Amino acid sequence: MSRSPGSRPLLLVVGGCGGLVGRAVLEEFSRDHEIRSVHRHPVAQEAERGVEWVRGDAATVGDWTPLLAGVDTVLNLAWYRQSSARRFSRLAAGLIRLVEAADRAGVPRFTHVSVPDAPEEMERNLPYLAFKRSVDRALAASRLPYAIVRPTMLFAERDVLLTVMLRTMARYRRLPMFGDGSYHISPLAVRDLARILRRETARGARATVNAGGPDRWVYRSLTDRLFEELRIAPRYFTLSPTNSVRLARFLETFGSSLLYAYEVKWLLSDLLGLPAYEGLDPPLEPVGPFLGREAARVRG
Repeated sequence: MSRSPGSRPLLLVVGGCGGLVGRAVLEEFSRDHEIRSVHRHPVAQEAERGVEWVRGDAATVGDWTPLLAGVDTVLNLAWYRQSSARRFSRLAAGLIRLVEAADRAGVPRFTHVSVPDAPEEMERNLPYLAFKRSVDRALAASRLPYAIVRPTMLFAERDVLLTVMLRTMARYRRLPMFGDGSYHISPLAVRDLARILRRETARGARATVNAGGPDRWVYRSLTDRLFEELRIAPRYFTLSPTNSVRLARFLETFGSSLLYAYEVKWLLSDLLGLPAYEGLDPPLEPVGPFLGREAARVRG
């Protein structure tokens, strides 16, 4: 893993550039960084951009030192959206080993993608959050120049939330409404998250940063807009908060990944309408034009 003199800065991406955020990171950073990517399976886009792929699982890497050789910035994207407590525990332990190794090696910058605040009961008892916070705390306790970036709901072409919601509306002509729909969300373009990661990495401010999109929507107003873009009159079947969570759990048993039960609880808590991130030029992308494009694609 030697590097030639005068080469571009080396970015170690943990979790790879094949997912929604990873693809945006690849687009944002590959033009002026060398990238070393650690994950389990090859990704065509990485090969096309000349990324150095290292086969590995962040949960099982015992010694991160060789992978940190020559690295200027570590960017961690690795986490599971849904898994067992055992898998979350193993991944958190692997990432804490990474933080400790980077600290010993004196890596100049470490950026970690985390998540916004959740209700206290979820923070304590949900493995997804409890183990994620253990990684956050380990990074904050290190000597590293770090950024912990906590984005809200993300959107991008053919994503797994808004695009799937549009398809569901187009197929069934209605949508479940969790509670009264008066809670808030602040959708953030995944391309903008990649720009935020670049900016916060460069600052090296040892900071935790929340990142919301430019507009704070009432949830029901956003779903009304989705119906409008599909040219369908809004129709809902309204569920109580308790039954909303029950429905999500029921659908999980059939393999649905549209919204997990914990995500419904989080949404209902009204903690996901984060303030807009400030400081980017050009400014953050609003979700409205994206909805128009995706709805047109769904309509055919």
